[in-house]
Amino acid sequence: MSEKELIKQIRELPAEAQQEAADFVELLTKKYIQRTEATDSSNKKSILENSFRGIWKDCEDLQDSTKWVRELRKSRWAN
Repeated sequence: MSEKELIKQIRELPAEAQQEAADFVELLTKKYIQRTEATDSSNKKSILENSFRGIWKDCEDLQDSTKWVRELRKSRWAN
């Protein structure tokens, strides 16, 4: 459906239905366009700006994460 056809159909609707169509378009705008703007990469913080960066840096048992996971699995699933 072309834009002109859509506009023509909306104009043929009663005033109440036109308002409902306008409300629906506003809902779709909020759902799709504003979500896209919010997730735009220019709005994202750098990992270096994240307050959780380095939260576990002094945790000695996590220095070798592979070893830590291996030991955790052994303790949980060993017979």
